[in-house]
Amino acid sequence: MIKLREKIGYGLGDMSSSMFWKIFGSYLMIFYTDVFGISAAAVGTMFLVSRLFDAINDPVMGAVADRTDTKWGKFRPYILWFAIPFAIIGVLTFYTPSFSSAGKLIYAYVTYIIMMVVYTIVNVPYASLLGVMSPDPRERNVLSTFRMTFAYLGSFIALLLFMPMVNAFCGGDNNIVSQRNAWTMAVGVMGVVCTLLFFGCFSLTKERVRPIKKAMTPLKDDLRDLAHNGPWWILLGSGIAALIFNSIRDGAAVYYFKYYIVESDYSGISFFGIPFVLSGVYLAVGQIANIIGVVLAAPVSNMIGKKKTYMGAMAIATVLSIIFYWFDKNDITLIFIFQFLISICAGSIFPILWSMYADCADYSEMKTGNRATGLIFSSSSMSQKFGWTIGSALTGWLLAYFGFRANQVQNAETINGLKLFMSWLPAAGTVLSVLFVSFYPLSENKMKDITEKLRLRRSKLS
Repeated sequence: MIKLREKIGYGLGDMSSSMFWKIFGSYLMIFYTDVFGISAAAVGTMFLVSRLFDAINDPVMGAVADRTDTKWGKFRPYILWFAIPFAIIGVLTFYTPSFSSAGKLIYAYVTYIIMMVVYTIVNVPYASLLGVMSPDPRERNVLSTFRMTFAYLGSFIALLLFMPMVNAFCGGDNNIVSQRNAWTMAVGVMGVVCTLLFFGCFSLTKERVRPIKKAMTPLKDDLRDLAHNGPWWILLGSGIAALIFNSIRDGAAVYYFKYYIVESDYSGISFFGIPFVLSGVYLAVGQIANIIGVVLAAPVSNMIGKKKTYMGAMAIATVLSIIFYWFDKNDITLIFIFQFLISICAGSIFPILWSMYADCADYSEMKTGNRATGLIFSSSSMSQKFGWTIGSALTGWLLAYFGFRANQVQNAETINGLKLFMSWLPAAGTVLSVLFVSFYPLSENKMKDITEKLRLRRSKLS
């Protein structure tokens, strides 16, 4: 039985990752277009090229982690070794050098690619850690719930406080140089917090599950086993579609509030004397709702099954997202209510998805005797990045297609495009996700059988 402190420790790792991930997902696009100074189309292409390169690195990192053997285990060491580089390169990504337009674009490519590589080096082993902390699928559900709860808590803190920090470091000066420095300093504060959280995750967790095969199999055998893992392919498609849904909504939200809602008209929002921007409150509300979804995921999925819970949540998110299109700029209450409801649905699916990936590792081990946990989780992380890649690239390209111009009043076509970003476009992702997961074959009864068979095999080897 895993103790509470270790569950919390595991959650701290994704709390750290998500603080940066949400800042990148929600603010990097608008930082590049409105502060850094490159076009939306160029940003979209950069996201596509950079993230496709990075996504390929995930299985490589998974294979490396599977073959790592230290006194701390296979996966935990990477959390310790790369916590500080993670923060440093994050700050450099949000730094604006005094280069020409071409030089800035090159700098953006280089720093963003390095950031994604370092993120992979930390986050793939972290995700894989779930598969070796416990052999019990139900306990993994709980661990996954802790992970996602802390992830959304970190996202909530980051999204709520990030722009107020930027504004505070600006000191009320709207000069572009002051703004650029303020963005860098705000990310620096987040970087320090993230480093400390990673150290806590490393210190409080433990690896327990050992593979049945003690000898490491060749990588080509691992890849062959993965290629024949049908449930994994289904989750790959479903995960990509779900992340398209999330990345489009998150990436467009700040534009939606800046140019459609005109959040500058709501500048009087403050709590405890701290001034907040409307888009930040909107995104933070989403994170609170995500946490509620995460908390509901384990009991609901344990009662009706992971597959039914996943499909139901995504179906509801589809309907609510489509309705979102018809909201007027003055329907602030409805916009926030629907953000809350959609985010509950979105929050509930990701702990289920990661728990399903752990089940895929068990399924593969039962069939082949080979437990390539790192490869399975890394390739699953790859699906997330593909989803974010497609969603972010589409956001940049479609902003350009709809005629977006940074820091200007937008025309009717652009405004309609921003409304589509928050409604019909993400809804297409949820529909695809439901279609994929409807074919998922690993039911709760089947996993009980697999878990028992693996337990017997391990008992014979001990």
